[in-house]
Amino acid sequence: MLLRRLTLCSRIPLDYPGHVCRLLTRRLTQVPQGRAHGSSFAHRGELRRAKRIVVKLGSAVVTRGDECGLALGRLASIVEQVAMLQNQGREMMIVTSGAVAFGKQRLRHEILLSQSVRQALHSGHNQLKDMSMPVLEARACAAAGQSGLMALYEAMFTQYSTCTAQVLVTNLDFHDDQKRQNLNSTLQELLRMNIVPIINTNDAVVPPPEPNSDLLGVNVISIKDNDSLAARLAVEMKADLLIALSDVEGLYNSPPGTDDAKLIDIFYPGDQQSITYGTKSRVGIGGMEAKVKAALWALQGGTSVVIANGTHPKVTGHVITDIVEGKKVGTFFSEIKPAGPTVEHQTEMARNSGRTLASLHPDQRSAIICHLAELLTERKEEILAANKMDIDLAVNAGHLPPAMLKRLSLSPAKLNSLAIGLRQIAVAAQDSVGRVLRRTRVAHNLELEQIAVPIGVLLVIFEARPDCLPQVSALAIASGNALLLKGGKEASNTNRVLHQLTQEALSIHGVREAVQLVSTREEVEDLCRLDKMIDLIIPRGSSQLVRNIQRAAKGIPVLGHSEGICHVYVDAEASIDKVIKIVRDSKCDYPAACNAMETLLIHREILRTPLFDQIIDMLRTERVKIHAGPQFASFLTFSPSAVKSMRTEYGDLECCIEVVDSMQEAVDHIHKYGSSHTDVIITENENTAEQFLQQLDSACVFWNASSRFADGYRFGLGAEVGISTARIHARGPVGLEGLLTTKWVLRGAGHTAADFSEQGTMKYLHENLPVEQPLSVQRDSN
Repeated sequence: MLLRRLTLCSRIPLDYPGHVCRLLTRRLTQVPQGRAHGSSFAHRGELRRAKRIVVKLGSAVVTRGDECGLALGRLASIVEQVAMLQNQGREMMIVTSGAVAFGKQRLRHEILLSQSVRQALHSGHNQLKDMSMPVLEARACAAAGQSGLMALYEAMFTQYSTCTAQVLVTNLDFHDDQKRQNLNSTLQELLRMNIVPIINTNDAVVPPPEPNSDLLGVNVISIKDNDSLAARLAVEMKADLLIALSDVEGLYNSPPGTDDAKLIDIFYPGDQQSITYGTKSRVGIGGMEAKVKAALWALQGGTSVVIANGTHPKVTGHVITDIVEGKKVGTFFSEIKPAGPTVEHQTEMARNSGRTLASLHPDQRSAIICHLAELLTERKEEILAANKMDIDLAVNAGHLPPAMLKRLSLSPAKLNSLAIGLRQIAVAAQDSVGRVLRRTRVAHNLELEQIAVPIGVLLVIFEARPDCLPQVSALAIASGNALLLKGGKEASNTNRVLHQLTQEALSIHGVREAVQLVSTREEVEDLCRLDKMIDLIIPRGSSQLVRNIQRAAKGIPVLGHSEGICHVYVDAEASIDKVIKIVRDSKCDYPAACNAMETLLIHREILRTPLFDQIIDMLRTERVKIHAGPQFASFLTFSPSAVKSMRTEYGDLECCIEVVDSMQEAVDHIHKYGSSHTDVIITENENTAEQFLQQLDSACVFWNASSRFADGYRFGLGAEVGISTARIHARGPVGLEGLLTTKWVLRGAGHTAADFSEQGTMKYLHENLPVEQPLSVQRDSN
């Protein structure tokens, strides 16, 4: 084989780029693990394992809007993606349209040039303007455009050191056994040499399709368009994946563009009656019905299929790679239908049931939470058994650090503590949804109220921390919000049991579906795309998780903190005892927490004093690794390791020490390098402390207290859904109040906007009224 590759390279012209020769002779790396052909992938996530991929480019993808010429920008981005996957070690094949459009453009140009100047002058300006182009026959256009199309592909792929080869086929090439074997052998050899075959129907000579010959078995499909060609080729070549790009997002349950049309994420062969086909594409001869038939035929032959949009300007540049990475793009064809509902269906159920939850009387929501608290203690053996399974699996796998194992572990004491916290939330639920925040009498018989209402549908994503599930569920129930939960796989058994208990508690008032646990294979990034169904995302976990979700969220607000770079400033007038206690607790109690101290700021006057020595001794005793800031290092002959960045969240027994000249300099330092999470001053000077508390713009600012107090339980919130460093909505530990928004309710007596003309504005009262006694109708406790 090496000799063959060397021989191939020896045939390449001397002026051909040397890196292309190296590409052909290299041993492929990062080759995805293949699979035994005969059965398609069952889930999107498995598409990462696809080794041999066919990409079908429909006419609408490669053709310009005027149907004359090619969409070069789209084509270039597709070529880049195919070359990228090819260089990863995958075997890529392209089935392309475009020869007719390219030829039409070319022939039109030739016809215009062939008209003599005398004919143009004789016809006159107006007549020349109105001259119509002759109708161009498609076969002639294909013959004229095929060479130009291939030359364009070759030029584009050459930019990525990728070789291409042209293969023209007709229906007869598949029906004749000898021709089919020759075609298979040719394509196999091209793929072996790391060349991308570009296949097209030979439209210059292609015969008309055989009537009634489609889908008469695995070995028979009429090659009447590029959809059927791509399907037949994918099965013939035992491809793992067929990506069919067109000008629609995928399959819809009704014609795209209608009000109720919804994209079908996963399509099963038995669901053909659930869709309605729209009109055909603006170009080409294959409509969506032809695509579905071809896709199902390929699926039957063992090739997975995804139909997606290749013309959308915002996604064209990564649509192919997104599909191969298993992201939720287009419609995925699968032979295996999961037992549970899709995440879209779960979100709809949660929203509908959540609206009923919000309309319940506060006593009813409190009763649900209290019942859940009782279940946590009554069924603790069932919960702990499931938790032991998760812990044993994690220990055997050996991939969780001790801190994560501690979070994963539940105990009877922790369950009792959870139950107590839930009962606190149940009490707070009595005065949450529907509470009147402001009331104004605008005029006689015209009263305006601002009331607290739920946000809507919450998506809470948490890592290996199962105690988060009942906490967040209770807060969502108390605030009348629907809830979608995505937990870490490390706690899957525990989460499943806790969710079952939550739904059991919700059932006492008929709102079982208001809290949903996403147990399917959806990636977090796919959930973040549900911008029309989810109102707020709340990540609970590492700063990396929060940052990933903030990047992935498309149009959905994210409530969280990207980092927890917390500071403790030791003032010149600080108490020795308080300093040692607060610094030790802030850094060493739980160094992985987001509210742990990462930078210790020390007033210059404390250097070379007994207090400074005690601080250093304590940190060394606690085995805290010290990094020196620039100013601190300048005071030392032999300093600790220099800090790489003042914006580092260590999350471990490490911290940075820096020296400042004043409280004001400490504030400025925190504003420059902090993350607006939690910052502390230790001082006995009340004026200094008050200035620090007023000037510092962080979510939590403490005086003579550990940064570890930034916690919902310690704040008396009962529980928290997370800590927010955002500038709008809730900040700091977010409890029940942070899950509510407001709406305005106006009760009038036939008033109109005309009543508020400029001349009549002054007669209205705008009188603020007390809010203790609601003006709203008494709630129905039934």
